[in-house]
Amino acid sequence: MKPGGPHVYAGDTPAAAKNPTIRPMNDEQTIRKRSVTIAGHRTSISLETAFWDGLRRAAALRGVSVNALITEIDAEQPANLSSALRVYVLDLYQRGELT
Repeated sequence: MKPGGPHVYAGDTPAAAKNPTIRPMNDEQTIRKRSVTIAGHRTSISLETAFWDGLRRAAALRGVSVNALITEIDAEQPANLSSALRVYVLDLYQRGELT
């Protein structure tokens, strides 16, 4: 990889110690897989911890469960639910509704 190029995030591995462009992941970057129920069907969603935290906070502010919030977002028929959830949380932060 060229110096100054894109950084690769990886776990704390020997490769990270040898290559300065590989950074260990912090907890907010760790991908977490959760099972949720959407419209009566169980499914798994993989998101970074920071996005799960944002979804929990957004659901609490709206007075709904995380499953209910995800169901609402899913009802908009996103092509990729994980991406739609990330965009939803990011939008709330950008508008200042989450801090």
